[in-house]
Amino acid sequence: MIVDSLICSRLDREGIEEIRAGGVDSVTVTCGFWEDANESLDSIVRWRELVAEHRDIAAIATTAAEMTQARDQGRLAIVLGFQNSSFLQGRLGYVEAFAQLGVRVAQLTYNIQNDVGGSCYDPEDSGLTRFGEEVVAEMNRHGMVIDLSHVGNRTALDAVHTSELPVAATHANVFELIEHPRNKPLEVLRPLAERGGMIGLTTYHNLTRGYVATPAEWAEMVARSVDLLGIECIGIGTDSNQRGTDSYREWMRRGRWSRRPQLGAAPPPGVEPSQRPDWFSGPQHFGRLGTALAERGFSAAECEQILGGNWMRFYDAVIDTPLTHTPDWKVVTQ
Repeated sequence: MIVDSLICSRLDREGIEEIRAGGVDSVTVTCGFWEDANESLDSIVRWRELVAEHRDIAAIATTAAEMTQARDQGRLAIVLGFQNSSFLQGRLGYVEAFAQLGVRVAQLTYNIQNDVGGSCYDPEDSGLTRFGEEVVAEMNRHGMVIDLSHVGNRTALDAVHTSELPVAATHANVFELIEHPRNKPLEVLRPLAERGGMIGLTTYHNLTRGYVATPAEWAEMVARSVDLLGIECIGIGTDSNQRGTDSYREWMRRGRWSRRPQLGAAPPPGVEPSQRPDWFSGPQHFGRLGTALAERGFSAAECEQILGGNWMRFYDAVIDTPLTHTPDWKVVTQ
């Protein structure tokens, strides 16, 4: 099972076919960044309509078992996720409502502080709020992955310790290997890994500086991450944005909250920008990652773990297990 734990592409049939061409079986998509509840509902409807139109090659999956079933049917398993908790609009009950609609992944914060906690770009991170603690517990209860990729380090560490289930950073690298505020330090990743969590190592060039010019360099970054954290917590989350436009990137970075230039993960002025690698331009090249890992010396079993096996174990524990209970408001079938 080959898993890409995060992309931000707005897909069409061609995009789905590109992902399948790379051998990917399951991918978590981004339904939103800054959208409120109503806009987020619109987004879920659009994703459902896309999959219905192209159901011969794609399906929305809400469990690990459904991801496997979609693969066996020759279809891409699409997991619905958000890169912010803005879709909740401060309403705790919306966690369950959106889980019932099929949302399985949600990042606690995006690029600024919200009512759940702090962001990786905030100069001060006050940690997980009281509302944030309740959101974490409710996400646990309804089988929704807690994503820490853009979350501030104090808030992230609070979430690691508050959550009763393993948590994840679906698209980040190790800060001690590549210093960038979007990457996660070992003080967060080690307790995350000890509790069964996951990090989806990314190919995004601004977060992979010094390890992305060649497949061998990227595989070396993976090997060093394994040395630091162990192999069981390592997966891949490319953060691919197929044919992304400038206006879409501006929406990601600024939303409606800023009129100033916002760089996101791009380097600040005066810092030499990293170059997009010519060997990996999108999910259609995902297969090259497996080849690079094998050439670095990872065994076939280890490659299988990193390419998807670890994510499937995590999904089974986090998504599937909580969904075995019947909601309190529903009639129990005897």
